[in-house]
Amino acid sequence: MIGRLRGTLAEKHPPKLLLDVSGVGYEVEAPMSTFYQLPETGAEVTLHTHLVVREDAQALFGFYTERERLLFRNLIKVSGVGPRVAIAILSGISADDFVVCVNQNDSAALTRLPGIGKKTAERLIVEMRDRLADWEQPAAAIGSPKEELALRGNGSATQDAVSALVALGYKAPEASKMVRAIAEEGVSSDELIRRALQATVR
Repeated sequence: MIGRLRGTLAEKHPPKLLLDVSGVGYEVEAPMSTFYQLPETGAEVTLHTHLVVREDAQALFGFYTERERLLFRNLIKVSGVGPRVAIAILSGISADDFVVCVNQNDSAALTRLPGIGKKTAERLIVEMRDRLADWEQPAAAIGSPKEELALRGNGSATQDAVSALVALGYKAPEASKMVRAIAEEGVSSDELIRRALQATVR
């Protein structure tokens, strides 16, 4: 099991990134909650990881905090929730807000996340409630979304944002509509993704 990686952030194209560890490039899939906190490419970063091994493939998932990985590991134990659905959940709602939804039986909020229907939302609430019984709310936020991100041309940023949302489980027309609704000139793709995902859970 690969539990942690420390290396140079070589590429980041949500929801995937490439981490160079001593000359070896690790392809990692991460939730947007992690992308918001990543440094610029070329900087060193440490990720908590979870390796999923199947007969036909191996996939490595990375998280900026141990807290995110813990929730991810609990989510994939729920029937009908695979690793990529768990990544989509963590991309659309913070770990602590997810706990609030579970504790308040707010299935409506969960159904606004990609890949989560009514039955899955209800199953999440039932199965996650006991697993999150000891979940402690942090005294202070663990990190914060980066507001100063490298800017790219707005056309490229919107295209990248739409592609990322599609990769997270949204249908292309829906993803395009989400991005167009919040697009502004000079805003980076990471920020567009963050705003689009926030708008879906309001």
